[in-house]
Amino acid sequence: MTNPLRELEALGQSVWYDNIDRAQLQNGMFKNLIVQDGISGVTANPTIFDKSIGHGHAYDEQMDQLIREGKSTGEIYETLVITDIRTVADLLRPIYDRTGGHDGYVSLEVSPDLAHDTEGTLKEVRRFWQMVDRPNLMIKIPATPEGIPAVRQALTEGINVNITLIFSREAYREVADAYLNALEDRNAQGQDISSIASVASFFVSRVDTLVDRLLDERIKATSDSAEQQRLKSLEGKAGIANARLVYQDFKEIFHTPRFETLKHSGAMVQRPLWASTSTKNPAYSDVMYAEELIGPDTVDTMPLETIENFRDHGHASITINNDIPGAIALFEALEAVGISYAQVTHQLLVEGVQKFSDSFHDLFKTIDTKKQALAAQQAAH
Repeated sequence: MTNPLRELEALGQSVWYDNIDRAQLQNGMFKNLIVQDGISGVTANPTIFDKSIGHGHAYDEQMDQLIREGKSTGEIYETLVITDIRTVADLLRPIYDRTGGHDGYVSLEVSPDLAHDTEGTLKEVRRFWQMVDRPNLMIKIPATPEGIPAVRQALTEGINVNITLIFSREAYREVADAYLNALEDRNAQGQDISSIASVASFFVSRVDTLVDRLLDERIKATSDSAEQQRLKSLEGKAGIANARLVYQDFKEIFHTPRFETLKHSGAMVQRPLWASTSTKNPAYSDVMYAEELIGPDTVDTMPLETIENFRDHGHASITINNDIPGAIALFEALEAVGISYAQVTHQLLVEGVQKFSDSFHDLFKTIDTKKQALAAQQAAH
């Protein structure tokens, strides 16, 4: 039996695991994903850490020790997370070395509260980069108007960056431009650019979740059955179409004389990373996003359920360039029924920052609750 996940590597796509959980690091499950499925990187975000730290017991011993040492909630959070990030970076280091820095990365996100603060973001990026002290770390910075200048500066300083929460083609082009500008800045200063790595994390399923909701509103608002059918035919297509068009932008940007010049100095392409690839709508195939966005120089970051589903019944073939005229026509059809691409992608960015911020604060509340429980235990003794 061949493993479809393993076939993706031969097609030029890397699979990264969208999760960090200390229990999986301790019980060998994470190592098994590397060995069995060829997982070659890891991404994490505040929502993932909120689930891992808040709902398991693998962190209790270290947390108890930190509480006894009188650490603040922020210090406890950072210590727990940095411990995991270093562990994962060390487990992935052989992949990083073997692939010459192409793969083997773990991503750590700056505080979502800094999403609209360029200088604050840079300060935290530099601090995390020094604290973790691993060459196969990527720092996650959101693709907000304030985040993108921070991306350029961090890359110029030699820090690997995973730009997150990209929803629009316009934002993607700005992110790619920030990467190229940073490489040019370093090159002009006579600094090495061959070890600088970056991915552009383009979110997929969330686009369908919002567009489908807007289409459903329009279906309910009309009694014309032909119009209802026409609107229904547009559902579940925007996420994949959007990502395929971004891949066309990627190919165009990274096959220009501008990039060729940098390539001669050892520069790597900034790969598009497909994020949010689990299927939210049970009416759609559970491997829909994974199957429809396969192509060279891409990364797909999958949660465990998607990894297991693709291993079981995924089909691996190059699909990223399929039906580009259809993708363009889809967005024209959506605009024609009053669904604005600009408004949808802006709303998704605002909501994305808010979701991560909510998870970040929920995690701090979880740590506070555990602190209070331990203090009560100690007082009882």
